[in-house]
Amino acid sequence: MRNGHTVEKKEGTMKFDQYLNETQKHAYEENLGKIDAQETEDFLNVGVDTNEQFRAGTFIQKDLSVIHSHAKQPGVEVLPITKALESHQWLDSYLWRNIRPESDEFTTRAKEKPHEGYFIHAAEGAHIEQPVQACLYIAKNNFSQNVHNVVIAEEGSHLQVITGCATSRHLLSGMHVGVSEIYVKKGAKLHFTMIHDWGEKINVRPRTHIHVEAGGVFVSNYICLKPVGSLQMYPTTQLAGQGAVARFNSIIAAGPGSHLDVGSRVILDAPGTRAEIISRALSAGGTIIARGELVGKVAGIKAHLECKGLILKDGLMQAIPELRGYQPGVEMSHEAAVGKIEQREIEYLMARGLDEDEAVSTIVRGFLNVDIEGLPKSLKKQIDKIISETQEDMM
Repeated sequence: MRNGHTVEKKEGTMKFDQYLNETQKHAYEENLGKIDAQETEDFLNVGVDTNEQFRAGTFIQKDLSVIHSHAKQPGVEVLPITKALESHQWLDSYLWRNIRPESDEFTTRAKEKPHEGYFIHAAEGAHIEQPVQACLYIAKNNFSQNVHNVVIAEEGSHLQVITGCATSRHLLSGMHVGVSEIYVKKGAKLHFTMIHDWGEKINVRPRTHIHVEAGGVFVSNYICLKPVGSLQMYPTTQLAGQGAVARFNSIIAAGPGSHLDVGSRVILDAPGTRAEIISRALSAGGTIIARGELVGKVAGIKAHLECKGLILKDGLMQAIPELRGYQPGVEMSHEAAVGKIEQREIEYLMARGLDEDEAVSTIVRGFLNVDIEGLPKSLKKQIDKIISETQEDMM
């Protein structure tokens, strides 16, 4: 973080010219029941239900086109970012406030070659009991989808957001660049759940900043268990007001050919702020670099970082926990572990009637199961299904 703006970790130059920046536009669908059955299933696999059961609103973007966007309940808005900017002049001041376009080549691309994105807004004091769902979907082969998203939970509001990102099953290659700026105002609560199912040759580059004011609570749940070409993300959260809280839970897996460089940074910038980063990472032949950083700027803060990795097959699992304290009175801790399944654990389960494969599968499933806060029951079942499929695939 430099001068209040996020600076992402640098990486090798991406060859953007191999990707398309334009493609055909897709028609807007007022009736979600008319969406292609295969795409409907793809959406559901990442937690986005076109039946809209127990949902407060829906946003779906296919390639560069917003094909559906509306809110079902008072107190919440769900709009394409361009329409939101037209109807809310004040919104312009929130874009690029905490992420500079020149931070890296991906933020520059999102600024210079934009393809919509969503605006989700909870009004002051509104308690939106059901989650808003948003899907960013790539259907065109070799397409680079570049979006800018803004989420604002106004003072005293409660909001849940489910974002599902996926690609069409026929896709061979593509790229997603997503800039997201999230604002949690004084006393507001935001639960933000992301489920990714990108595809084996998709390169994914999210760039995210979260700003939390006094008494605000931000909870992030991130699930990426399906194959992906490469994923590089390092969201920064600034706890800027007294008593602000941030919690990050992530479950990731990497099979052969996948390269995941993922993590979270939380800056505790006010007295009484609290943060927790919990991650579970499973390598079955792929590369995972699991990062976590806690920065304590003032006395009276508390934060904990926990990163656990499990290696099933030859690959790379690298845990990089970082703690930085600037004042006496900060309280921060971390634990990191990378290892394999212990033979004694397998033997223990086999002694109770399981065969070896069943024993290993049971251990892997238990490792991936993390108690994720604030999930709707229907989404919890979907995540359990994804975990079950993942541990079978990994074995």
